[in-house]
Amino acid sequence: MTRSGILGSSLIAMGALGTACHAADAPLATRLPPPAAAEAPATTHRATAVFAGGCFWGVQSVFQHIRGVTATRAGYDGGTKDTAEYETVSGGDTGHAESVAVEYDPTQVSYGTLMQIFFSVALDPTQVNRQFPDVGSQYRSALFTRTPEQATAARAYIRQLNAAHVFARPIATQIVPDHGFYPAEEYHQNFAARHPEDSYIATYDAPRIEALKMVYGAQYRDDPILTLAAPGGP
Repeated sequence: MTRSGILGSSLIAMGALGTACHAADAPLATRLPPPAAAEAPATTHRATAVFAGGCFWGVQSVFQHIRGVTATRAGYDGGTKDTAEYETVSGGDTGHAESVAVEYDPTQVSYGTLMQIFFSVALDPTQVNRQFPDVGSQYRSALFTRTPEQATAARAYIRQLNAAHVFARPIATQIVPDHGFYPAEEYHQNFAARHPEDSYIATYDAPRIEALKMVYGAQYRDDPILTLAAPGGP
């Protein structure tokens, strides 16, 4: 299965499609309890976190609509720099996951709130190496943590959600240190915002934004943050 008609004939000629993000069912959303563990008061206005949860178009779009997020970039994480290229990653054996690096202001939104929304809206965290049903390790869910505090918060929150049985199955999201995030090709950046008429976006990603607005209205911003971080970041 491929994303037919998504990127246009010029990108098809470039061989950019490969095995693509496709889905059988639109994601469902529910409001999850916030993390019970308190976070230390913010001492900076800039922090970054990396989230992986299936096709990076939709994940990026969700974070672009969250108040306090200042920049995002779709990319690859979990593998090496020399394999951080779309067609190569789509083979499923590079170790990379399609990911989104999120820069945010911790005085406006906490890492815990970002995780809460991520697990509620962006994906089904109980699926293993797939999302709706993009199949392969490149579509696995993961929290690539950049600080020991993020790792501790992530482990505590997943334990909390599993103990509360908020999902029918245990959460499969990995928690691994971020050893390198590599930005994806420019045509992947802001894809949902630039192509709202695309059938994939309209069917599978637009419902996530509607769910975000409905379930997390206080954190929702109508105009997405489209600022791209410099190559190599956030």
